[in-house]
Amino acid sequence: MKTSAPSAQAPSLKDQVQWAAQGLQQVAQGQSAREVVADWPATPVRPGAQALLYTALRHWGQTRALIALLASKKPQAAVEAYLAVALSLLLAPEGASYAPFTVVNQTVEALRRHKKWQAQAGFVNACLRRFLREREALLATVDKDLAARSNHPQWWVDVLRQDHPSQWQDILAANNARAPLTIRVNTVHISRDAYLQQLLSAGLEAQSVLEAGIVLHKAVDVRALPGYQDGWFSVQDAAAQYAAPLLLSGLTAPLAGAAPLLVLDACAAPGGKTAHLAEWAATHGLPIELVAMDVDGERAKRIGDNMQRLGFAQQVRIAVADASQPDDWHTQVLAGRMLDAVLLDAPCSAAGIVRRHADIRWLRRPQDLDVLVQVQAQILRRMWALLKPGGRLLYCTCSVFHREGKDQMQHFVNQHSDARQIGDCLQLLPTLPSASGSLADNHDGFFYGLLQKAL
Repeated sequence: MKTSAPSAQAPSLKDQVQWAAQGLQQVAQGQSAREVVADWPATPVRPGAQALLYTALRHWGQTRALIALLASKKPQAAVEAYLAVALSLLLAPEGASYAPFTVVNQTVEALRRHKKWQAQAGFVNACLRRFLREREALLATVDKDLAARSNHPQWWVDVLRQDHPSQWQDILAANNARAPLTIRVNTVHISRDAYLQQLLSAGLEAQSVLEAGIVLHKAVDVRALPGYQDGWFSVQDAAAQYAAPLLLSGLTAPLAGAAPLLVLDACAAPGGKTAHLAEWAATHGLPIELVAMDVDGERAKRIGDNMQRLGFAQQVRIAVADASQPDDWHTQVLAGRMLDAVLLDAPCSAAGIVRRHADIRWLRRPQDLDVLVQVQAQILRRMWALLKPGGRLLYCTCSVFHREGKDQMQHFVNQHSDARQIGDCLQLLPTLPSASGSLADNHDGFFYGLLQKAL
């Protein structure tokens, strides 16, 4: 769907509503919000429209239920999208910067721009004004529906309740919150504490997390942060920063004169974990030969771009190949050699990063899990076959569903007598900022399971 150009003046709220409503329709048709926004031209309206689209997605359960109460019959898709965007703005805390009258007026004006929808402007105006008059009663009715109240599909809520009986409500709440901006300092170039001090000196509130991470209290354009072009940091959530230390810290450095350890990042794009592997190995004196692989050529190019910026272009070899089909590339990419370590960040539902990608919950279907679990198991088996005796494999997903995490691990260990799980599985759940305001424990959902192959 081609988005109409907004006015040439500074972006008004109606410009943002127009773009967000058209984007919401595209998501409803199965397109990811990231793809939608990527197709928008870089104009002044884009940042606000993007924020409004994500606000609409975070409230889509509530707004669709409200529309069903406000309209005697289901509106046409475009009109419903405008209503959903406006209602989300009236519901969201960030919408408080606009007076309710302004939200209603600008939504109606946006509709009147389109000859096809001009006749629906009065209907939308009436629905929004009724919501303002009867807000408390309407929300009380909507709140009786758990899926609507939580802004998640019912099947998603059911899986969370089964997998996390004491924490499912906290997960839902965290999914509807905004994620913090977290970076990982490239300690090959600068220490974490030194970089943190630079941020504080620049007036940016931030605090340290884990070994090399920093959480900023407010989102900023990362390209404007000190040292971006010099590769001083990468954007990476704290949950993802566990991967490199978990995999590499248990490996023994090769004897003097021996070849470096052969390490494969099997599903590597866009390269955040690849860079962390390179950084960790360099700063801890672990000689490795690092190969980053991805099936998508364009995504693999992003790995190369990131390695160039971070200063690891010579240390990382990039391959475009399908991790699930090693017979097609093992000889060419690895010269037939066996691996000392594998990082397998497997394709998954992304159920742990909903707060960063608000559309995921609406795009995923229950049957998608069946397919993903099979794909994960296949890649895991194929990677295991390439691992040396004594080698290690770290299986991870950005999911909170047990089928993609601990159940997958348990099934694999049961089926492979040469597989030993090292330590307990680590299931991180998405979190909210603490009551004290600290962001140190505010991270996405992620699963880790570390395996070692018998000698």
